Amino acid sequence: MSTDAYDPQSHYDRVTAAWQLLLGDELHYGVFDEGSEPLAVATAALTRRMIDGADLTELGADGRPLRVLDVGCGSGTPARTIATEFGVEVVGITTSGVGVETARERTAEAGVAGVTFEQRDGTDNGFADGEFDRSWALESAHLMRDKAALVRECARVLRPGGRFVLCDLVRWREIPFAEVRARRDDFAVLRTAFGDAHFATLDDYEELAAANGLVVDRREDLTAATLPTFDRWLANAEQNRAAVVDLIGEAGHEAFVRSCHILEAFWRDGTFGYGLVSATRPA
Repeated sequence: MSTDAYDPQSHYDRVTAAWQLLLGDELHYGVFDEGSEPLAVATAALTRRMIDGADLTELGADGRPLRVLDVGCGSGTPARTIATEFGVEVVGITTSGVGVETARERTAEAGVAGVTFEQRDGTDNGFADGEFDRSWALESAHLMRDKAALVRECARVLRPGGRFVLCDLVRWREIPFAEVRARRDDFAVLRTAFGDAHFATLDDYEELAAANGLVVDRREDLTAATLPTFDRWLANAEQNRAAVVDLIGEAGHEAFVRSCHILEAFWRDGTFGYGLVSATRPA
């Protein structure tokens, strides 16, 4: 498939239901403190890292609840978690119409108040300056080519004293062109399974935050802690094989399984990994 023909929104719409079976309810990696935790425990632990980075314990101006922008909200599980636990108001955005519909349905079924979902672009979100107390990007940045626009928009919508927190897949080293060409089949499999991803470094995200007037106060390398995620995804792929094949076909299932092995190798050789960065807009 050529780059010109690739449509990230259509890709996400197509795979959302299958990803629920493969990646788990939260649709993101897990942080494994012991290595033996079930995937659901580990994904909740990653959400907890985001919560700590966002600092959701305080109130907004005039004692009102904090208002959080969740950029790339997936099926809305993290948004529901923080709204329920901390009483914050959350607006989740995604470019996927299927994602918005799924998130709304699950939120209504759960009876969670204070959470809404809209189809918007994280790199040009359309909200007013200073409209939110927190901007939150959990594992969505790698699917956005324009990282500078994403961070600029996340910073722009923050009120003074607001916080930005991001965690995502990251790149730890430069990949020479010759290596990219030699491994083009691997990269093609990753693109088939997970979309047109582009990894930045943690340094890149820190520099972009600073360039937009934010003060970075936290940086975490979560590569080792997220490594067991691949074993759990492979187990889900085996357990839910028939249902996944019904949703995305034999080729889609095979690409997912192969991609887990490819990504695990990249994690182990220090090419790719996972990280978190958080920052504050000075009051």
